[in-house]
Amino acid sequence: VKIQLGDKMKILIATKNPGKIEGAKRAFANYFKDVNIEGIPVSSDVSEEPVNDELYNGSNNRVQNLKKYAKENNIDADYFIAIESGITNQLGKWMIINIAIIEDKSGKKSIGSSSGFPVPDKYVDEIISTDLGKVMDRIFNEDDLRSKQGGVSLLTKGVISRYDLTEQAFVMALTQFINGEIW
Repeated sequence: VKIQLGDKMKILIATKNPGKIEGAKRAFANYFKDVNIEGIPVSSDVSEEPVNDELYNGSNNRVQNLKKYAKENNIDADYFIAIESGITNQLGKWMIINIAIIEDKSGKKSIGSSSGFPVPDKYVDEIISTDLGKVMDRIFNEDDLRSKQGGVSLLTKGVISRYDLTEQAFVMALTQFINGEIW
């Protein structure tokens, strides 16, 4: 069932990464009929490869920086969204996970995450000191996987892509917006 918020929905996403934009479009298209997503790159103000709390902080910083950019440039939007992919060991083992934040124009904010995948211990230090994309490109002899299907697509033999993980995280964040009275 599609929920309709006005005739046109304007969403600003804090990136120009085509994989993240596509995943966000898929997530919002599950619930809204007419979605326009514009990518605007803004800083996360965290490490190149976010670690642990930097995942939430980076995504939240991107949303706040995006809102500031929109205000300064007179750009109106229904939602301001961002997603940060990074590495965490907060569950006891090193994993890659995505954290999405959605904030509507009234300031209501929600968070969601994607499923995560494990990282072999032998790559953890290299990922943290550079970033996952560079390590995946090297391991799989690819170029700019992060802007396409992502290394997760190769790890899962094509079953799950970066688009899927991004969509999952945004769908989880949307639960607060699509379930009305529960929140």
